[in-house]
Amino acid sequence: MEPETLTAANNDESNWGLFAHLSALVGFLIPFGSLIAPLIIWLTKGKESAYVGEQAREALNFQITMAIVFVVCFLLSFIVIGLFLMGIAAIADLVFVVLATVTASKGQLYRYPYTMRLVK
Repeated sequence: MEPETLTAANNDESNWGLFAHLSALVGFLIPFGSLIAPLIIWLTKGKESAYVGEQAREALNFQITMAIVFVVCFLLSFIVIGLFLMGIAAIADLVFVVLATVTASKGQLYRYPYTMRLVK
């Protein structure tokens, strides 16, 4: 089944898809939490449901992309522009996670824009 056609079969799948995206916010409190939380959901619940697996994989890929962006911003912070860019990246991360969470709560698949899909 193509990822674009996946939908949640039931409320439980929809909730786990929602948690996969929302769990990335843990990264604002715990270092690397934004990577670890979606990874755990992908490894545990992703085997039970194609929808949950795709949502968790998408969240994980986006958070890997954002981690790379934050590293680049940190390196650029030595010439000041990186601090500004890091703020923009943090806001974008939050906005896209909220959009993904709302979409997943409806049982629909969300694809993050500008994401390197490293985890297949």
